[in-house]
Amino acid sequence: MENTNDPITGPAAPVADVYRAEEQPGREAVVGSKYLVPFVIVTSLFALWGFANDITNPMVAAFQTVLEISNFKASLIQLAFYGGYFTMAIPAALFIRKYSYKSGILLGLGLYATGAMLFYPAAKYEMFGFFLASLYILTFGLAFLETTANPYILSMGSEKTATRRLNLAQAFNPIGSLMGMFVAQQFILSRLQSDRVNSQGELIYTTLDAVEKAAVRTSDLMVIRNPYLMLGLMVVVMMAIIGFYRMPKRKEPTSASSSAMASFRRLIKIRHYREGVLAQAFYVGAQIMCWTFIIQYAENLGMAKAEAQNYNIIAMVIFLCSRFVSTFLLKYVRPGVLLMYFAFGGLVLSLGAVFLPGITGLYCLVGVSAFMSLMFPTIYGMALNGLDDEDAKLGAAGLVMAIVGGALMPPLQGAIIDLGTVLAMPAVKFSFLLPAICFVAISLYGYRASRAL
Repeated sequence: MENTNDPITGPAAPVADVYRAEEQPGREAVVGSKYLVPFVIVTSLFALWGFANDITNPMVAAFQTVLEISNFKASLIQLAFYGGYFTMAIPAALFIRKYSYKSGILLGLGLYATGAMLFYPAAKYEMFGFFLASLYILTFGLAFLETTANPYILSMGSEKTATRRLNLAQAFNPIGSLMGMFVAQQFILSRLQSDRVNSQGELIYTTLDAVEKAAVRTSDLMVIRNPYLMLGLMVVVMMAIIGFYRMPKRKEPTSASSSAMASFRRLIKIRHYREGVLAQAFYVGAQIMCWTFIIQYAENLGMAKAEAQNYNIIAMVIFLCSRFVSTFLLKYVRPGVLLMYFAFGGLVLSLGAVFLPGITGLYCLVGVSAFMSLMFPTIYGMALNGLDDEDAKLGAAGLVMAIVGGALMPPLQGAIIDLGTVLAMPAVKFSFLLPAICFVAISLYGYRASRAL
């Protein structure tokens, strides 16, 4: 039975319903006619940051080979990328409280484009630290976009349909992710000269002399650079469109109770919000570990990077399809209960990736995405359940800061993989005990939240 007080209460409305609902007595439009164009514009941002996330995940494996660095050092890409969310989420929330959602989006797009364009000098000087700084700045922009876009979508219409509206917008995030994965595979990984092997399956790159290796490194870093430059130009175009379009504004409260400190004091007293932030950190950590190191897992089975990326794409397709399935199920099952069951499914398949041999373990790792699909918007919605607009702005920042889980956990997993072997099994398999632990924490949150909300 649908409960409009619960987050993520039902499937995304068909497009026809968006138009017809306003005309039918007793029905609420998911997106009203006056918000339709702004909704489409802001929803496109969900795909835009999904693209950035999933073109970047395979770069851990690419930089590891091109620059001949360890898995741990290469995974600092994720520390820089997701660390930017942690750094900028609160400033982004304070900015949009003082100014507007539109201003937050424009500043976010500006930072996004700047970080992407900085890949040009980073590739020219061939400095890994420069690439990390570029990603760090790029993610400042993503922090602004995520902190702004989620509550903005919730505000575009009736509160009764707010969570369905967010679910509809969130469905476009994995579409952008799929595009990012495709570009990474077709325009980066498949074109890296450093990843070519000889007839014995050994990397040719490691046998080259210093001059030949330098030439390959320069060429490959330009291959990595070019898609980011194109992405930066696309973001500038989007920035111009939003800059010239008249976006809806929210009425700002004038009472002292709307101060950031007052909001913070209220938020920390809410148990399902506090625990939701922790659950979100565990979820993002699990997601990034599963999607980043799937390439290393497949390489351990003898696959090349471009071939291994196929499994990442399959995982994302499963993720996208499962999001619609899980949204349908939420019409009949309470969010916390379904979250608990899905987290348990993720735990079982993570353990399968650890203990099952060969391609079966890889299939389990790919299948984890089916259970992850539900988690981000459901945790987000449950954590913000019952908050007013001003508290939701700062509350959204806390949930975006929780994305730091994607910065902290992959380097730990990379350090485990660098060990080579752990307890007589390949370290890359053993390392997936980390996401398994994350799913235990998420399942516990689902159980506790289902009893509290």
